[in-house]
Amino acid sequence: MGSTADKIRGAANEALGKVKKKLGMATGDEQLEGEGAIQEVKGKGQKTVGDAKEATKDAIDRAAAAANKKL
Repeated sequence: MGSTADKIRGAANEALGKVKKKLGMATGDEQLEGEGAIQEVKGKGQKTVGDAKEATKDAIDRAAAAANKKL
């Protein structure tokens, strides 16, 4: 999965998690609240993975460009 897909899925999971968490809080459903909190954290993690993939790709691209300049 590419960095953009990770970021999109992460944002979606984070948003859905927030909604579930707030709905659980409003209705007193502790299970739904907990599921929402877990999904929110999962989304944040996915976004972080996407950011890391993007940073890695950028670093590799810069290194390749620098190597090509020296040739």
